[in-house]
Amino acid sequence: MEQKIAEILIKKGLKIATTESCTGGLLSSKLTDVSGSSAFIHLNLVTYANEAKHKMLGVSNETLENFGAVSEECAREMAEGLFKLTGADICVSTTGIAGPSGGSENKPVGLMYSAIYSSGRMEIYKIQMPPEYERIMMKQKFVETVLNNIYTFISFV
Repeated sequence: MEQKIAEILIKKGLKIATTESCTGGLLSSKLTDVSGSSAFIHLNLVTYANEAKHKMLGVSNETLENFGAVSEECAREMAEGLFKLTGADICVSTTGIAGPSGGSENKPVGLMYSAIYSSGRMEIYKIQMPPEYERIMMKQKFVETVLNNIYTFISFV
């Protein structure tokens, strides 16, 4: 999927930037696995800690306190903050609970959000992976889903 994404970005002359929490750089790694990725990668960040989300991306303390890092609101603010920081054509954020610990009744292990922002258009995706997945599998499946979402999103940019 990353090769298809690269082809579209290059063809359209677009740059992409990512900010990842729960995926810890795996999305960035997949995108940079494509030879010549410097033609379409603008900046990739791993903003794992809430402090990094706040200081680097401008995620509000109110959002983090009221909704938590694993929320639609946080994913949105991460993508918007990444755009403000980079000005990239496509800005993607990921946040979630990869487990095996850390979940709750309201936010179970496997709950993840991703946001994609471009030119005032925002899409937010709520993804629930099976909680029995091991952590590495959880991250891999989430990144596969995000890559598919990016492909669909950029096909219409």
